[in-house]
Amino acid sequence: MEKSKHYLHGGDLEAIEKLYKIPRDKLIDFSSNVNPLGISPKAKEELAHNLDLISTYPDREYINLRQKISKYTGASFESIIVGNGSTELISLFIKLINPKKSLVIGPTYSEYEREILLGGGKIEYYPLKEKLDFEIDIENLKNSLSEDLSLLVICNPNNPTSSAISNSDLDVIINHCKSKGIYVLIDETYIEFTENMEKLESISLSKSYDNLIILRGISKFFSSPGLRFGYGICGNKDLINKMNDYKNPWTINILASFGAGIMLEDREYIKATKKMICSERTKMYNALKSWKNIKVYEPKANFILFKLLRGDINSTEIFEKLIKQNMIIRDAASFPFLNSRYMRFCFLLPEQNQQLIDYLYELIEQ
Repeated sequence: MEKSKHYLHGGDLEAIEKLYKIPRDKLIDFSSNVNPLGISPKAKEELAHNLDLISTYPDREYINLRQKISKYTGASFESIIVGNGSTELISLFIKLINPKKSLVIGPTYSEYEREILLGGGKIEYYPLKEKLDFEIDIENLKNSLSEDLSLLVICNPNNPTSSAISNSDLDVIINHCKSKGIYVLIDETYIEFTENMEKLESISLSKSYDNLIILRGISKFFSSPGLRFGYGICGNKDLINKMNDYKNPWTINILASFGAGIMLEDREYIKATKKMICSERTKMYNALKSWKNIKVYEPKANFILFKLLRGDINSTEIFEKLIKQNMIIRDAASFPFLNSRYMRFCFLLPEQNQQLIDYLYELIEQ
């Protein structure tokens, strides 16, 4: 089925180029939530000088890479599993635990629903409430965790709302789930973009709970979606061993393995990314919250969600007008519980952000 025009985003550059006759190198992509600094300079240089690696097999156990992940995250080496993007690990985890009924906190990324349904499971959504600015109500969520649930899925920070749950609240949620025999999957794809990461990350909880798995990757923060590399952290040794037993060998190509290891060690790049995103997030949020024709939700990640308050314009029209200016933002109407009043964009370089906000102001405020 062909994707609706206004639901296209930066992952669909070929389709956008075909539909709108705009060369992809002319598009400014505010929709894909990828680090605007591009690939780590160190990784770029080392990959260019080590292309001959493709004539050898990767290490089947990815020992060196897992050691680097352990150093980067503080997780134990034994608790780490690697995959061809976090999507491979989502699929593998769900196949193994075979959840009969799952609760997904939404609106959120669609891959969780897809994998659960493919496995024959049932899915329910726990809706984040707009009146609470899409922040979680812990007690209400706990009351929604019925005995027949097998799995709770949390994206933290959440896409597309850019809201986040503190690790102290996650501790309460995971503990409550453990008492009911419910697994918890936390997707931390955007965690490194947050300002106070130490208050949000859940890896510190993985040592205490055997019903928890945490997923991360390099696609967004390290601007490398084409390399396809993700990793999972789980304190349940039996589950990790089963995942490794069922996982196909060599699913991560040697350049992805080599490059990812370098990225995780590029401290200058990591520091520069955090500094720029923090600055742009503050600047953009402060600018948008002064507008009278939108409602904006405080962002914790590298993207921001807003709601159109004017009745005479919708997200489809905004998308179409922006793409004629070679800019892509995300029409959020395809997410559960959202509609054609919601849009999302990520923070790029300062001059690009200013270009977007100036044109949005013309469209919405004037």
